[in-house]
Amino acid sequence: MIRGRLISSASWLVRRLCTASVEAAPAAESSRRHGKLYRKLSALGATGGTVAQVLDQHIMEGGTVRKDELSRIIKELRKFRRHQHALEIMDWMERRKMNFSHPDQATRLDLIAKTKGITAAENYFSGLSPAAKNQFTYGALLNCYCTEVMTDKALAHFEKMDELNFVSGSLPFTNLMCLYMKLGKPEEVPRLVDEMKRRKIPLSTFSYSIWLQSLGSLDDIEGVEEVLEEMAKDGEDKSTWNTYANLAAIYAKAGQIEKAKLALKSLEEKMKKRNREPYHYLLSIYAGISNPAEVNRVWNSLKTAIPGVNNMSYLVMLQALDKLNDVSGLKKCFEEWESNCSHYDMRLANVTIRNYLSADMHSEAISVFANARKRSSGPFLKAHEMLVIFYLKNQQPHLALKHWEEAISGEDKNWSWSSELVSAFFKYFREGKDVDGAEEFCRGLKQFDCLDSNAYSLLLRTYIAAGRSAPEMQRRLEQDNIEINQELEELLANVSSIFR
Repeated sequence: MIRGRLISSASWLVRRLCTASVEAAPAAESSRRHGKLYRKLSALGATGGTVAQVLDQHIMEGGTVRKDELSRIIKELRKFRRHQHALEIMDWMERRKMNFSHPDQATRLDLIAKTKGITAAENYFSGLSPAAKNQFTYGALLNCYCTEVMTDKALAHFEKMDELNFVSGSLPFTNLMCLYMKLGKPEEVPRLVDEMKRRKIPLSTFSYSIWLQSLGSLDDIEGVEEVLEEMAKDGEDKSTWNTYANLAAIYAKAGQIEKAKLALKSLEEKMKKRNREPYHYLLSIYAGISNPAEVNRVWNSLKTAIPGVNNMSYLVMLQALDKLNDVSGLKKCFEEWESNCSHYDMRLANVTIRNYLSADMHSEAISVFANARKRSSGPFLKAHEMLVIFYLKNQQPHLALKHWEEAISGEDKNWSWSSELVSAFFKYFREGKDVDGAEEFCRGLKQFDCLDSNAYSLLLRTYIAAGRSAPEMQRRLEQDNIEINQELEELLANVSSIFR
């Protein structure tokens, strides 16, 4: 979770650098107008229609649309991952002949990558004028490569930027740091820090945060504290609430609970009270160090500071209560959300179903699922999966098969069934020596493109338990492009020797 936040933080910095600087309208009038138009555009997700229709109608009704106003709206929409609508605003701006600055073009490139893919972003970049291919647009494309973990392209692009003298600040290095963290190579981050120091490039707040996180991943607590000392000696304060969130998570992972608590207190001193994100970290980390009193205190503080708690905050709180195994508290929180929510989010129901099943509250879990199916369009695959595992563990295979068949009959075929579910099903088939049932299950896995070497290993173990041979198995493995590892070789040999 922390690693993902670091990537988000780096992306936020790119967006910040990509925001055009224009003369603002008088504060009160600008705020009023911005709010009215923003509300219309942000409501598109629920009301339908297009950005162009909203903006054209706004003008027909006598309203005005300024570039600085649209830039602020784009920034807000990106903050809430409304990338398609943000891009549509920029498309409308282009049709209206509004001039784009180089940072605007970088923003557009980023939005194209998020909505249409990297290839479309590359094509946009290629079509820019030579003057527009500058540190902003080059940097935006580097961020896209790093976000999508396209390592070779990212490194080649960084080298090209270096040749063009576009690596004069910390941001390109920060993007590479995020890339290496995503790749599970935290040991590469200190090397990048050393290179920044060699070039006399000051470390930014985000650079320090990722450096701390990389050392935490390497269990180098001494190194973490040396970085903190270096930050304290820096000419300006480079610590933010996010710095202390990372620090608290590192200490919690290392079992240094008192230091984690101190970091969380520093987090609260740094945070803005009306920003939801730091509250989410506090809830998660306090739950992780088994401190229910602080979880409840932070939750009450969030609800006081930000009336109208949204789905994401409720989701984080439910996850915290689940981690604390506070069934009664979770039940109360879920029912509070369910009775007031304007949009039914299946993720919250899934947390509750999982918690109830863990507490053997089967009827309560089924009740939540039944209500969710009335109020939500899904997806329901995760709930089906949890119920399948529960029924298999409780020797109720007919109910497990019912939920499995419902799940595979019409939902998203890109779903990746968990290893826990696959193992639970094969355990049931192996114990019952049910080769036919195992084969039927494999056909379902194949529909979801989940028939891998592990599934074949478990299938072969079922054949062995049943004392049945599988003469066609080698050919099937080859047809399904399954690499035959040592385990599969041994199992194939065992199956072949059964009737010798």
